[in-house]
Amino acid sequence: MSEKFSPALRIGDLNDFIAPSQACIVSLNGKKKPDKVEVSIADRQVKSEPVKISLKDCLACRVKSTLLLHLRDEKITQEVLLVAVFSGVAVVLNCFFQSSARRFTVKNVLIASGSCGCLAVKVLAIGCVTSAETVMLEKQGLDEFMSTISKGKAVIVSVSPQSRTSIAAHFGVSPLQAFKKLTRFFKSLGVRAIFDTSCSRDLTLVESCVEFITRYRQSQLVDDERSKSSLPMIASACPGWICYAEKKLGSFVLPYISSVKSPQQTIGTIIKRYVCQDMELRPEEVYHVTVMPCYDKKLEASRDDFVFQLEQHAEGSKGEVNMILEVDSVLTTGEILELIQSKEVDFKSLEEAPLDKLLTNVNEEGYLYGVRGSSGGYAETIFRYAAKTLFGKHIDGPLNFRNIKNSDFQEVEGETVLKFALCYGFRNLQNIVRKLKTGKSDYHFLEIMACPSGCLNGGGQIKPIPGQSAKQLSQLLESVYLENVLPADSFDNPIIKGLYDKWLEQPGSEKAKRYMHTQYHPVEKSVTSQLRDW
Repeated sequence: MSEKFSPALRIGDLNDFIAPSQACIVSLNGKKKPDKVEVSIADRQVKSEPVKISLKDCLACRVKSTLLLHLRDEKITQEVLLVAVFSGVAVVLNCFFQSSARRFTVKNVLIASGSCGCLAVKVLAIGCVTSAETVMLEKQGLDEFMSTISKGKAVIVSVSPQSRTSIAAHFGVSPLQAFKKLTRFFKSLGVRAIFDTSCSRDLTLVESCVEFITRYRQSQLVDDERSKSSLPMIASACPGWICYAEKKLGSFVLPYISSVKSPQQTIGTIIKRYVCQDMELRPEEVYHVTVMPCYDKKLEASRDDFVFQLEQHAEGSKGEVNMILEVDSVLTTGEILELIQSKEVDFKSLEEAPLDKLLTNVNEEGYLYGVRGSSGGYAETIFRYAAKTLFGKHIDGPLNFRNIKNSDFQEVEGETVLKFALCYGFRNLQNIVRKLKTGKSDYHFLEIMACPSGCLNGGGQIKPIPGQSAKQLSQLLESVYLENVLPADSFDNPIIKGLYDKWLEQPGSEKAKRYMHTQYHPVEKSVTSQLRDW
């Protein structure tokens, strides 16, 4: 049946955690699965009216009964039902965030399990979506975005470089042109300011460099318990990886993960805790939206760790406390395309607008600048800084990486004292986890991303156009990513220097740790063990 779908949707071709291949399916009654999964469709006609769904319909504790309810119009085998159970949250997220509720058919279950590019949704199907997360997620969509603008609230949008690239490639313009057109488009809707998360990524990279040096030196100490969990340091920018680590791996892997916030949460902190004052706004008056390449970022924004209390000191108030989100809503690149299309805007012909320079990596000549690396450039930036700081070695030009097992698992090329690697996609991620568990990992740093090919291939990105393969789109995005973007050192970013001088004091300071770092929490055993009993 899956052969009828495009290659991107075929279950057997899937490479990531969120969508198990047919080889992973285990029969519910413990019997060996048949070689071929057969699906028979009921002869009677089904109603054309779509089922109205919400995220509440598929909390992990109710996912089985819910899917059975929505799948009642079809006869399905146990194997397909298990795919549905494991993909329940993926189905709901895929339908919900595309603002088009679909009837839950076997075909739609298979499509959703194949098309969703987020690691976290599978973890959520196995784990649990809390009520608080449900409420947060339901507020993150285009309707809420437009409603907030209409209410006159100060809306600020921060665009990721990966989303900017996806839009540029889709419309056949440069990233700089895409950013300027997006600025015009958003401001025509009533958005106050549009910023660039390449800026906050530089701050994240500076803090990550300092953290790595601290960890490396700690690891050199003899007979110190902390040194055993100092390295490898693992990048923390991918919320799908963080979700998986917390819900499936437990406390053994969490100490290895960098405590530095992701660029999304970093720019949220900068805007809500510092920059809004320069804009003569109070934090509670700001509605901050980010545009990101994956749905997992919606879950990241809703974490309790990224909410802070704001005390009111106005006369007459009795210690009233407001809970402020660093990021109020996350929209994917695909949702922005949907918004552009719904407004019937000719984006390619849209007039360009000047960029907001307060938190945007744009120089005096009008060029964008940023680090190399389409998934954040963590490995390359930290490697360069460590080589200079620890060994006095200056590296000129781009770093070369060599494939180890595949193009999604690469190491820094050459004979080096430090062993750094890029690890993208769940298949490669599993290999790393096994080495960590057995104590056989000899890496010093790992740039881990849940999606194969990294962030440019996030599940929230714009899909290939007709006649274009996923591989062709991936190659196009890589070539467009640094077009008209000047490579630059994060430590030389004048905006970041200003933030340290006026607010954070210095890299790695106690103030920087307070605002730019976070913590992770192992989640107790989930409902996974109950699946065999269903």
